[in-house]
Amino acid sequence: MTVTTIDLYNILRSKIGESEAKTLVEFVEQKVQTQLKEDMNSFATKEDVHLLELKIENVRSDLIKWMFIFWAGQTGLLIGLLKLFF
Repeated sequence: MTVTTIDLYNILRSKIGESEAKTLVEFVEQKVQTQLKEDMNSFATKEDVHLLELKIENVRSDLIKWMFIFWAGQTGLLIGLLKLFF
């Protein structure tokens, strides 16, 4: 038991009795451990971050490529329209 758990146990023991306090403190500890294990599954590892960085890099390069194609198309269309009118 940690200091906080001992303090909780002592407070509860004086209010609800020794066995009930022990049971309640054990239940709370078990719930905290269960929640901690569940939360550990949602943390990102270094490998997860690295894979995400690679995906962002690929998307960025694709975006730059398509922006260039769009700009080239717009420029060509504008030049063609200007030649048509003049």
